[in-house]
Amino acid sequence: MAKKIGDLIKKARTDAGLTQEQLARKVDGVTASDISKAERGEKELTRSALKQIAKATGVTQASLLDAAKGAGKTASSGKTASSGTSVKVTAAEKKLLELYRKADADTKKAALRILAGSQADSLSDVVSSLIDGALDLFGKK
Repeated sequence: MAKKIGDLIKKARTDAGLTQEQLARKVDGVTASDISKAERGEKELTRSALKQIAKATGVTQASLLDAAKGAGKTASSGKTASSGTSVKVTAAEKKLLELYRKADADTKKAALRILAGSQADSLSDVVSSLIDGALDLFGKK
């Protein structure tokens, strides 16, 4: 079972274009050696580490956690598992998802309104909110 999740971690990591070292830097308390051992099925990572790996590689947390439990779901970067189906996600969509996950609640609401085509807010209000959220994310505010 550890080998299966190791294969999923390796695929997600390589699909995300990350080295073991780069991925390890994104996961608290995990070294590149730990990533290597996990990929070979020689080490089991904590749930917290698996969640951070999922976030860093763009796969669903459930895909890695379910694999760790033996549920048999598949994970690969750029795909999501839902009701047994997979959806290909473009690089732009992945970036939007990453930014959305980091955004505050107001920015998320504004982004959803603009993507839904809602005219409830003026475009300048939405853009302003999105810029403020991005500045907050990068500590520029």
